[in-house]
Amino acid sequence: MASVLPITAIVFVLSITIAPLEPGTLVLFLFGAVLLVLGMGFFTLGVDMSMIPMGDGMGVALSRTRRLLLPVLIYFLLGVLSTMAEPDLQVLAKQVPAIDTQVLVVTVAVGVGIFLAVAALRIRRSVPLRRLLLFFYALVFGLAALAPINFIPVSFDSGGVTTGPITVPFIMALGLGIASSRSDANSASDSFGLVSLCSIGPILAVLLLGVCYQPQEVPYTAAPIPEIATTADAARCFRDAFPIYFHEVATALAPIVGLFAVFQAATRRFRSNQLLRIGAGLIYTYLGLVLFLCGVNVGFMPAGSFLGATVAAGETRWLLVPIGMLIGFYIVKAEPAVAVLTKQVEEVSNGSISHKAMGRALSVGVCISVGLAMVRVLTGLNILWLLIPGYAISLGLTFFVPPIFTGIAFDSGGVASGPMTATFLLPFAMGACSALGGNIMTDAFGIVAMVAMTPLVTIQSMGLYSEIRHRLARRRLRYHMERVEDVVIYFD
Repeated sequence: MASVLPITAIVFVLSITIAPLEPGTLVLFLFGAVLLVLGMGFFTLGVDMSMIPMGDGMGVALSRTRRLLLPVLIYFLLGVLSTMAEPDLQVLAKQVPAIDTQVLVVTVAVGVGIFLAVAALRIRRSVPLRRLLLFFYALVFGLAALAPINFIPVSFDSGGVTTGPITVPFIMALGLGIASSRSDANSASDSFGLVSLCSIGPILAVLLLGVCYQPQEVPYTAAPIPEIATTADAARCFRDAFPIYFHEVATALAPIVGLFAVFQAATRRFRSNQLLRIGAGLIYTYLGLVLFLCGVNVGFMPAGSFLGATVAAGETRWLLVPIGMLIGFYIVKAEPAVAVLTKQVEEVSNGSISHKAMGRALSVGVCISVGLAMVRVLTGLNILWLLIPGYAISLGLTFFVPPIFTGIAFDSGGVASGPMTATFLLPFAMGACSALGGNIMTDAFGIVAMVAMTPLVTIQSMGLYSEIRHRLARRRLRYHMERVEDVVIYFD
């Protein structure tokens, strides 16, 4: 409730001041907010009961297999099958007019599958995450120089949306399970990083698609806003949408559940009471995601598009920047996978990195990113002018912060750019861009990429501050110990 209330209040205040919403759109938004609250509750409970134990158990078992071919194949299949049905990716693909939906989905899924296998092998082989990040991001920006300009924002957006609410909890738990088979000092920090590397795969894959694929220019067509005359009409919209999301979420969960069933049949790792708990958790996860996705797609997407267009069409279009920053600060709190990440970070770090500190760093990062995205919508600034310095700073910080902060930061970028970004912030930017007569492909797309980038800087900055503070504390301690030794020597 606390995570959804701020964004609901912001939209309500905007709707009665500078960006009046049609009554039907506002009713849809409020209905959607109620579904978000219910969905978040069921999802959080279900993930704790099912997705985390499943991922952890499979990670432990696969890491103990001496042969590499079978685990690599399983990791690849997990990445491909779970990504192809990821709701966030489906939302993005349907909003990209220049690329066939299935071509984009398959390209992204293969990229995730390959990099999930790479990320899992990195943990098993104790390869420093920083080394892979430097290499692959150099490759990313090298390919970006060859790809058509229209593909660059979409490719970076693809990296953000693939790590959605279904795949993130499972992938993070898988990383914990793989790392737990090691007993060295770096195993805890190496458990992070799967999400960050899985976000790079789609970027490279779509950039390669841009080099090889010659799309036809198709004009963007905004999704129609349904005509709502009464609250009964609004309820009917959600009623008609529920079967769609029941099917979508079932399709998205099926690959993970199917592979887990095969794993359980082969290993008999979980006892019957554990399987019952996992089964109940999967039901909660399923219901939570159906409620959540129905709420954001039916209720939030029309409101985001309408608000962006209304603010941009007025004389005070510069307000897009502060309004976007305010929305960004609070909207990340409603991302379902963020709660999973912050809880896991607090547990792995034994409380030294609290979920409150993580939440503040994520909010500040997304606040900055949405503000910069709105500047792009207003000015048409090339996204590379922001991405290249942003990633240069992020990768530079990896040399000065503890490895655990690097893993957490790069994972956070993928987690922060979830369904709330794809179904509210992206339509907000697209609505504003359409009202301003801008290029949707180059100016509006890229907001997901910005949301995925800035947490890398804010969370590593938090780690840098922590490292500096600890060094100063150790220096003061040594100073006082030397003073005590001098006193003891004097009296001796």
